[in-house]
Amino acid sequence: MNIDFKDFLRKYLISIGEDPNREGLLDTPQRVEDAYKFLFKGYNQNVEEVINGALFKSEASEMIIVKNIELYSMCEHHILPFFGKCHIGYVPEEQFIGLSKIARIVDIFARRLQIQERLTKEIGETIMKYTNAKGVGVVIEAQHLCMMMRGVEKQNSVMTTSYNNGVFRKDPRTRAEFMSLIDK
Repeated sequence: MNIDFKDFLRKYLISIGEDPNREGLLDTPQRVEDAYKFLFKGYNQNVEEVINGALFKSEASEMIIVKNIELYSMCEHHILPFFGKCHIGYVPEEQFIGLSKIARIVDIFARRLQIQERLTKEIGETIMKYTNAKGVGVVIEAQHLCMMMRGVEKQNSVMTTSYNNGVFRKDPRTRAEFMSLIDK
């Protein structure tokens, strides 16, 4: 089905009581279309292409952590933003992944309609798949505008989700080390 998004937005503006022909709104349908293409660019990205072979042999066997990765996403229930930070830890087996690729993996999945629970799992499973790590831990802390701007209107609420597999699930000490290091 082919829908003219700009025409849809003009009709939407009328439905909320606006005049799409007023000066400030004349270019709004195009700006919204451009913004949404950017916000949902994760649908047009491929993990393998983004990683682009940035996997390197490693003799390291200690935990690698990247924390405070900013993320911006849109909730699939209200198409309103949620934003926060993502912390990722993994224990390499024989290889590690390029640092910037970890942040890019977060963005691939965050730049889609999402729920935080699935986003957390998709990131963890992807890191595990491409690194063949001994284990992966992911924690996301995010604020959801669907809860802050509407509904219960709780301004200081933060949702925390986690994903643990391999040694992060099997060994409570590994999980505890990860949690303590991301809290610093």
